[in-house]
Amino acid sequence: MTEKRNRKRPAGSFADRLASDAVRLLEQASRLEPGGARGASEESASQQDGAGINARLITPASRLPI
Repeated sequence: MTEKRNRKRPAGSFADRLASDAVRLLEQASRLEPGGARGASEESASQQDGAGINARLITPASRLPI
């Protein structure tokens, strides 16, 4: 007999989680001294912008044909 997996739903929407990660990364970058680590953290925060990613996932026209 197969057992059901214990699945949890994420606390918020995908866009909300990406936005909170971006805020966290920007706060982390502000505490670092200017240089490579700070630049990498700021770049990572800018990539966490969920608007573009979320729009691509929701829009049916952007999905690849099977």
